[in-house]
Amino acid sequence: MTNSTVHWAWQRYRSVPIIYRIATAFILGSIVGLVVGEPATNLQPLGDLFVRLLKMVIIPIVVFTLIMAARNLSPQNLGKVGGQVILLYLFTTMIAIGIGLVVSNVIDPGVGLLLEDAMEKTAVETKESPGLGQVFLNIVPENPFGAMAEGQILSVIFFALAFGIGLTFVRDEAEVGSSVYNGVETIFDAVEAGAEVTFKIVWGVMEYGVIGVFALMAALFAQTGTEAIFSLFKLFATLGIAIGLQISVVYLLIIVSGLVGQSPIAFLRGGKDAMMTALSIRSSSGTLPVTMSNADENLKIDQEVYSFSLPLGATINMDGTAMYLGIAAIFTANVVGRSLTIAEQLSVLVTALIASIGTAGVPGASIVMMTVVFTQVGLPIQAIALVIGIDPLLDRMRTMNNITGDLAVTTLVAKWNDAIDFSTGVWAGKGADTGSVGTPATDD
Repeated sequence: MTNSTVHWAWQRYRSVPIIYRIATAFILGSIVGLVVGEPATNLQPLGDLFVRLLKMVIIPIVVFTLIMAARNLSPQNLGKVGGQVILLYLFTTMIAIGIGLVVSNVIDPGVGLLLEDAMEKTAVETKESPGLGQVFLNIVPENPFGAMAEGQILSVIFFALAFGIGLTFVRDEAEVGSSVYNGVETIFDAVEAGAEVTFKIVWGVMEYGVIGVFALMAALFAQTGTEAIFSLFKLFATLGIAIGLQISVVYLLIIVSGLVGQSPIAFLRGGKDAMMTALSIRSSSGTLPVTMSNADENLKIDQEVYSFSLPLGATINMDGTAMYLGIAAIFTANVVGRSLTIAEQLSVLVTALIASIGTAGVPGASIVMMTVVFTQVGLPIQAIALVIGIDPLLDRMRTMNNITGDLAVTTLVAKWNDAIDFSTGVWAGKGADTGSVGTPATDD
């Protein structure tokens, strides 16, 4: 085989989106585990290497991305509209995680599938769970660097946000061009460079993930047989029900009907193009041109509102993804024979809420965020391999949820600021078509 042939084959392989390559590895690894049986467990070390690589990037991702998030949320950019948008995004994300946890506790996805090896690995870590008061107290680290070394995720998140916000205030109070101002900008530039380097490492980890997921699934199905299939179906159903509740109750009933005082059907008609595009391409940022077109032409929202709220929402408003983190945590706890306490579930809520802001733009964001949440509550990261294969299907639902939330919040803020015309567009029964679909930039 010539070098040109190898290069051509490699380029064709790389042209397939990484999430589909991983999904293929998931399916092939599962088949190998079922067919080969016990000998397939010898592939476990290749899967464990993938897990170690994921753990390696957790702290750098959290620190760099959250400091960058603080830079982008400069106090001078947070006017009345900005403050309303950000608070509503945080509120709907918190509600989404809560709904995910409640639905998961009712359905209990993963019950009946027991991963004995994973349970042994977490037995020491979960002897005693802290109370609610201790959970809140532990958020503030006594030693930030010690928290990083020990993988105390909430403490690291708190310090990174505090440090980033502190830098932002120092920069805004300093005179432009002064040594202090330039020094802060230099730190931000260094952090941005660090974030870009970390993203490249994440890219490499995800490339190896094709091998790692194949090995993990082969070893898993060699031990469990077909029992895992029903558990994955329950996971899919749990997310579907939770997203249905978030869209119908939170976005349509409470926001559109209750607070905006308009027809939920009209809202859906106005945002249907963006919702369908998100379902198709699985990217909030890729859907952004369609979302903005729907807000302008169909929902008749003023540009001064949607030009700020929608790009920001595509970056930080990850309701569907954050909801999924809570569901995945309950699922994983069930498959390793654990029961998450109220304090641990609260910890999941807080971690998922804050992590969703910082890691939204990271390639494979849901996987990175899952490692952050699992580490916080002592769940085995190996379990990520069990759900990653069906992630393309789950991701479509999550992204559609995210886009619907962006439009609902934008509509409410526009109403509060008299920046929407309810006499035209879909509100008057006159639907409008939107423009072309954008190219997806990254998965949610």
